[in-house]
Amino acid sequence: MASIPEDVIASAPVAAPHRTPRRVVYRHTLPLRIMHWINAICLLILLGSGLQIFNAHPALYWGQRSNFEHPWLSTTATQSADGSLHGWTTLGAHRFNTTGVLGVSNVDGQATVRGFPAWATIPGPQWLSMARAWHFFFAWLFVINGVCFVAYALWTRHLSRDLLPKRRDWRSIGRSIIDHALLRHPKGADALRYNVLQRLAYLGVIFVLGGGVVLMGLAMSPRMDSVLGWLLDLVGGRQSARSIHFLCAWGFVAFFLIHIFEVIVTGLGNNLRSIITGRYAIHEESRDETDQ
Repeated sequence: MASIPEDVIASAPVAAPHRTPRRVVYRHTLPLRIMHWINAICLLILLGSGLQIFNAHPALYWGQRSNFEHPWLSTTATQSADGSLHGWTTLGAHRFNTTGVLGVSNVDGQATVRGFPAWATIPGPQWLSMARAWHFFFAWLFVINGVCFVAYALWTRHLSRDLLPKRRDWRSIGRSIIDHALLRHPKGADALRYNVLQRLAYLGVIFVLGGGVVLMGLAMSPRMDSVLGWLLDLVGGRQSARSIHFLCAWGFVAFFLIHIFEVIVTGLGNNLRSIITGRYAIHEESRDETDQ
């Protein structure tokens, strides 16, 4: 076979790189997008104001009354002989030095005794009465928004069609766990459909964490004893309700971190556009790829 001269090769046109066909679909409706962002704002303010309220008594107990000698979780501070402050976090029988974050943190450049640091609390370093006002206002907004979401999801069949696992989903749960662990995510039109882990996560957040945090928040109020007294008896008392409320709140934080991670690794720009404008781009496999 005759060789091709180098000057011919250099001047030959270079084929354009193959581009996967791209299709833009309308993924999230306007009501869902509005409720999503209302939830995000509410949860952010509820967490910050809740931590401010927690700082007023940074300890948690099980049962009906506070057992000051044996909290299952607490953040405290001690002062050494040289006058320096040290923050301590106790979890069960274990004690950790958390100076600078929990127990003792910097406020305006000065070490200050406080449960959670100032940057994590709303509406300021120390403003308990306003934190309670913010917490209660956004809690009711969160409840109203949640009721609207459930009603909308039932009316549009979003709940039964997109969130409730089907029989085929349960059969694929093992594969879904492996795919998530290996960061293998669906491509093309398959990316539009929630897998079984996503469905279970969303249902758990909506009905378990959402329902739990609201019910336990109501149960902590003595005014609700006549209505939710049975619930206090079920969980073991008002201090148990406070602990469960706290754990549900941090369950939301854990979900948020996983959710943001998945949003980033599956396409930050595309996912943000879909939850802001509703438009989501999917890359379809070409015919040559599907034939292989």
